[in-house]
This record gives sequence, C-alpha cells and structure tokens, in this order.
Amino acid sequence: MKGKIFIDTNILIYAHDLDAGSKNEISADLMLNLWENRMGIISTQVLQEFYVNVTRKILNPLSKSKARGIIESYLVWHVELNGIKTILFASEIEERHLLSFWDSLIIAAAYNAKADKILTEDLNHGQIIEGILIENPFKNGDKMLS
Repeated sequence: MKGKIFIDTNILIYAHDLDAGSKNEISADLMLNLWENRMGIISTQVLQEFYVNVTRKILNPLSKSKARGIIESYLVWHVELNGIKTILFASEIEERHLLSFWDSLIIAAAYNAKADKILTEDLNHGQIIEGILIENPFKNGDKMLS
C-alpha cells in the first residue's frame, strides 16, 4: 500500500471481530500493515461508530472496557476531528455525489486528512470521490497488501 489510507468503520470493526471470518483476516492484515508503515487515518466518527457496533451489534460483543482500550490504542494514529467546517463540507459532498450524509462525512474527513484512498465496503470500489480512491479490500482479497 502506498500513501495515506483512511479506514472506514466497517474495516476497523472486522479487524477486531473474530467472528467475521475472512473479513477479519483481511482487515487485521491491513491494519497491521498500516501500523507498521504509519499510514493509517481514522476519524472521530469512525471511533464512535466502532464503539457502538463492537459493544452492541456484533455476534460476540466486546466489553466496553475492551472497546475503550482498542480506541485508546488508535489515538497514536492520525485521528481527524470532525468540526463544523467538515460537517458543512460533507453536506456539499452528499449533494454533489448523491451519497448518504454519513458516507459523505467519511469522505470529508479523509479529504481533510489528505488521504490518498479510503478502505471501505460501503462505497463503489474503484470510484474516485473528491480526488480520493475508494477501495473495497474484500473485492481483491489480499492483493491490496502489496
């Protein structure tokens, strides 16, 4: 992987959900690569959604303290804070690209952090939005690790 990579919530969840099968393996490998190369970016939105989903919505929810510990470990990454200007920019992206507001907020945060790509399964693989490449790591399997 090259450049700065923004991680969407679903990839972060899969990396810590042992019941996610091959998605867990692929996501965990991606996260390890990003740790080692110091290229990972997340946002406050991603951390919020991660906490809610891993403590309530996955098959075997994590304890709240375990989820907090995971979040704390990611604070060494570039964490993009979503302020008022980001929210307004996301609303423009939503309107311009006909996306959900929440997906647009991910794109706005990635844009503000100067990410080269977003890893997600929620947007169209290969699409470029606001100059950022969208990649679904499950579309190509582990080809993205090279």
